[in-house]
Order: sequence, then C-alpha cells, then structure tokens
Amino acid sequence: MKKSVILLGYVFLLSCNENRDQPESVSPSAGKYARVYTTADSSQLRLTLTDTLVFRAMPQPLETQVCVFVDPSKTFQSYFGIGGALTDAAAETFYKLPASSQEELLHAYFDKEKGIGYTVGRTNINSCDFSSDTYTYVSDDDKSLSSFNIGHDRKYKIPFIKAAIKVAGGKLNLFASPWSPPAWMKDNNDMLHGGKLKPDFYSSWANYYTRFIRAYEKEGIPVWGITIQNEPMATQRWESCIYTGEEERDFLKNYLGPAMQQEGLGDIKIIGWDHNRDLLYQRASTLLNDPDAAKYLWGIGFHWYEPWSGGDPMYDNVQRVHEAFPDKNLFFTEGCKEAFDLQKVKDWSLGEKYGANMIHDFNNGMTGFTDWNILLDETGGPNHVGNFCFAPIHGNTKTGELIYTNEYYYIGHFSKFIQPGARRMVSSASRSQLLTTAFKNENGERVIIVMNPTANAIPYYIWMDGQAAPVNALPHSIATIVW
Repeated sequence: MKKSVILLGYVFLLSCNENRDQPESVSPSAGKYARVYTTADSSQLRLTLTDTLVFRAMPQPLETQVCVFVDPSKTFQSYFGIGGALTDAAAETFYKLPASSQEELLHAYFDKEKGIGYTVGRTNINSCDFSSDTYTYVSDDDKSLSSFNIGHDRKYKIPFIKAAIKVAGGKLNLFASPWSPPAWMKDNNDMLHGGKLKPDFYSSWANYYTRFIRAYEKEGIPVWGITIQNEPMATQRWESCIYTGEEERDFLKNYLGPAMQQEGLGDIKIIGWDHNRDLLYQRASTLLNDPDAAKYLWGIGFHWYEPWSGGDPMYDNVQRVHEAFPDKNLFFTEGCKEAFDLQKVKDWSLGEKYGANMIHDFNNGMTGFTDWNILLDETGGPNHVGNFCFAPIHGNTKTGELIYTNEYYYIGHFSKFIQPGARRMVSSASRSQLLTTAFKNENGERVIIVMNPTANAIPYYIWMDGQAAPVNALPHSIATIVW
C-alpha cells in the first residue's frame, strides 16, 4: 500500500441511502444527524467518511425491515481503552526502518487525529518468544536481586515506548507481563518449556516486579499495571511458567500483593489469569472467591487462542465471569493471527477476526482490548523460537515500507472513536448477519459499530427512540456510526 493512502485521510462520498424508498411511516424530523465511517473489502474505503445520516420518524419498524436498535438509556460497563504490545520484536523492527516510516508508524497508532488513538500498551518483563534472545535482568542465583539492571531494554524497547508515549500526548496506560522467571528460580532450570516457580523464590520473584516498575519509572516510563503471568497453563517451547489456580491465588495474596503494597506501589493495577477463554471462569472464580486475593486484583485478563475448544471462541465464558464478578474488569490482554504468511497480509479474514472478537467480547462485559505486537518485520518476527505471527502493521526491513493489514483498520473502528470513560449501551441487530456493539462517550457522543462479515450488501436502519436513518452495510465491511 502506498503511504499516501495509509493514514486516515477522510473522503466524503455522497450516499445513495437518502434516495432509498422510505416506508409510509417515515416522515421528516429535524435534529438528528450522524457520520458513517467505513472500511470495506474490494474497495478503497479505509476508515473513510462515507455518509452523513439524517434521522427521521419511524415509530414501529416492520419485521421485513433490517434494523440495528440502539438504546442510550441502558448503559453497562465502562470502556478503558485499546492498544497493543510494544515488545522487543516490535522495537527491534522499528529501529531497522527509516526515520520517515518510524514517524508514520507512531502517528498511525498513537495520534488521536491522524491515527487510531491507542491509549494502552503492553510490554514484557524478561524475554518472551517475540525477543531475539533469551534474557533476564539479574545475574544467576542472585536471590537478593542486587544485580537487577534493565540495560537490555535501553537499546530498543525503552526508547520505542518513550516515543510512543510522546505521540500519544504524554500518557499511555502501559502494563507489563512476565513470560518466565529466571531459569534458576524454576524447577526445570529453564526459562522455556513450562516448569514452575520454586517456593523458595516466591518472595524474590514478587520483588522482581517492583524492581521492574521502579526501574521503568526512573527511565520516565510510568507502569500502569502488571499481569501475574502470561499464559500460566501453557507449557510452550518458548518462555513459560505454570501456575494452577490455587498457586496463582496464593502467590498473589501472600507475596505479590503484599510486596507491591510494601514498596508503595499499591496503585499499580494487578491482572490475573492472562490466558484463554476456555478456563476463564475456573481461574477467575479461584482468584476472586478468595477475598484476600481478590482485594489485590483490578481484573481478569484473557486471550482468544482456543486450542482445546474445537475452534469455538467461547465468548459466553466472558459473560459468565462478568455476571459473577461485575465489580472486576475483564480485559483482553493478547490476541493475534498466528502462522505468518507474507502472501496473506491482504487476507480480509484477518480484520474480520478482530471485529467479531471485539464486538462479542465488549457485549459480554469486556472493558478494554490489547492486541499483540504492534509491529513485526516481513517474516512475522523477529522471534527466537520461530513462532511467527501477523501484526496490524508489518515493516519490511529490506525496503523500509510499512505494510498495513486490514486488522489495523478494524481495530481503528473502535479505538479512534470510543473514548476512555465511555459506557457501553444497547445495540441490537434484527438479523444475525450483522454484528454490532455501541458506546456513549462522556461528552454525549454515541458510537455504534456495525460489521457485515457476509458477501452480500445489507441495507438496514439505525433505529433509536422512534427515529431511524438508512445505512447500507457493504459486503465484508465494518462501519462506525458517530452522532
């Protein structure tokens, strides 16, 4: 894609909707207007302003009329924000690109006007699969952590994060996740291939988080939160560490929570689980049914990888946790399309996977969404174990070009328009072919997302409180309606 069409240069297109035959019940009524922004397959539309809607009276829709019903009077969870992971791989790729591409990338993600306005970031504590090497911040057998040093991160990751914060307006809600403690703290003496934290090192490992937070603060990077462990039930060929629900609970309430309090870091948010939806309720209930553990938790994190569920996304498990623990936040902490193939970067299903997951999870109580790597190279890496993946933007380190997948635009239909502090409101489609969610921003602005994953155009009405406006959902499209 040429750079001239990458950033969000909005194009106004006259709509054919105003000329559509109206039912007899519709009569003009002034006072309600909305803007429609569209991304669609087999078109040049990418977050493009495609319509200005006029709402008119429609007291009772007919069953033959496709509608998306919106009710701003019924609101639910608060919206925290959307972002992505600033990993070693993202940072290393960033610094292999020319300065013009670096600047473009930062504005594409973090600029609220020119880009899609990310407000959340994630990074790794110690190495992860998306690092070029395996590393920790301490010397072997240093139980006191006296050798703790984040020098490794100063080369790429720290300046990358600081550059993102600057473009984001000086604030980014950054949270950090460990993939593994140092090998000598684990019973398999290996950062890779699972293993467990040895009980003798629970205290040292809890203090490791506080050292990381303080070290990043000294670099001018505030840490908003931490997760206890990335994917604590997955034995991976890369950095991993296993905790049962009871082990995670006890580590939190007896070591990590108290260590954060003792170091004056009680305001840092702590997120449990940080793994898939399949075991989400079991892990959430184990952590949150214990008051001594629950008091330390801001919320429960989850991913979308579902290796044991036969491909079922299991969205209902998010709703079960939200119903049982409505005072805790449900936060999507990682997701991506795996098995990178450079020939498939234009595959439209990439973005549709994001759109469907985000709509369902928001409707089931999710408060925020964090994508995986915000940038990878032309191989889907770098990655020290060959676990190559897709990212919304790839940087070709040979040509310096940025390659935008439609994941970027699908995420942008949420992140650019919904503002932190917004509350989800009712948005209900009368046909299952349309997926929809909606939010009310604190300034009163309403934001409705409507996704059409089918190969057919679907004309429909946005209907609210006896007023309606006609819209046309293009094949394989997502639209954001703002008024």
